[in-house]
Amino acid sequence: MTKTCLIVDDSRVMRKVAMRIVEQLDFEGVEAADGMEALTYCRAAMPDAVLLDWTMPMMDGMAFLQALRQEPGGKAPIVIFCAAETEPAKIRQAIDAGADEYIMKPFDGDIIAAKFEETGLI
Repeated sequence: MTKTCLIVDDSRVMRKVAMRIVEQLDFEGVEAADGMEALTYCRAAMPDAVLLDWTMPMMDGMAFLQALRQEPGGKAPIVIFCAAETEPAKIRQAIDAGADEYIMKPFDGDIIAAKFEETGLI
C-alpha cells in the first residue's frame, strides 16, 4: 500500500518541489496551502507523513500541529517541519509541540529522504 505525505505550505512552488521529492520516494503526495486546509484533509484521511511549513495564513504550522495531535489518530503521522526558522528555541518549540523532525529551508531530496529514513517512514 502506498504511503501518503501531506505537504502543507503556502508557497505553491515549495509544494511542487516537495511533491516531486516525496513522489520519488514512492509516496502519494497531497497538497494543502494552509493549516486549515491540511486539518480538513487529515479529518477525512490521516496521512502517514506531513511536511509542514511554519508561517502560513489562516492557521500556521504550529497551530495545525497542535490541532492535529488532538484529532483521533492524529498522533500517528510523522510530522517534519520544513521552515526557514533557524532559532534553536523555535526548533525546540516545534519538537515539544509534537513534531518528529525539523528541516531548514532550502532542502533537497537527500535531506527529505534522510529524515524519512530516520523516522522510519522508509
